[in-house]
Amino acid sequence: MSDHDANRRFAAEATVEPEHIARARAHALELGASPISPEVGAQCALIAAVGRAMNIVEIGTGAGVSGLWLMHGAPRATLTTIDSEPEHLGAARRAFAEAKVPPARARFITGRAADVLPRMNEASYDIVLVDADPAGVIEYVEHGLELVRPGGTVLVPRVLAGGAVADPVKRDPVVSAYRSLIQETQASPAVIGALSIVGEGLLQLTTVEGD
Repeated sequence: MSDHDANRRFAAEATVEPEHIARARAHALELGASPISPEVGAQCALIAAVGRAMNIVEIGTGAGVSGLWLMHGAPRATLTTIDSEPEHLGAARRAFAEAKVPPARARFITGRAADVLPRMNEASYDIVLVDADPAGVIEYVEHGLELVRPGGTVLVPRVLAGGAVADPVKRDPVVSAYRSLIQETQASPAVIGALSIVGEGLLQLTTVEGD
């Protein structure tokens, strides 16, 4: 095992997932949803806590796992989660109820993100998490950057596509989209970007505040 693999394994084993999130993960897997890993969830919670997030948008519900991690870091926040799968949203509702999240702090929207996002208020959110159809990731991130306030953050898990992004031989549309997203945002003066390789990877983009 390489040092890199050993580090990733240690990070995975060292991450402690709260019991209510672990239960939501088990239900998500039963549904065939693919929730974010505990390592990425912990990073999302930290970012929400440090930013004192109060308004969060989640594109892709994942049966509630990512939303619960975000609210673990920002328990006073209000979360709006969008998913085209009613079954996943239903599982998320149950997971939030079991976690005793007040109903007023969670809004569940059934629909395609491409249809819902243009109707949302721009520059009004602290965090937007993008965990939806990889083919639309660039469009969703563009919407996310419009929705967050100055100094707000867009989070993109799975951005390494299971290691395919780092493989120069891989050139399918999804891999190319992730690769372009990473390269363009790292070079953009409009955001401060960081790429974490823990878990399935997490791209973090914080908009630059004006003078």
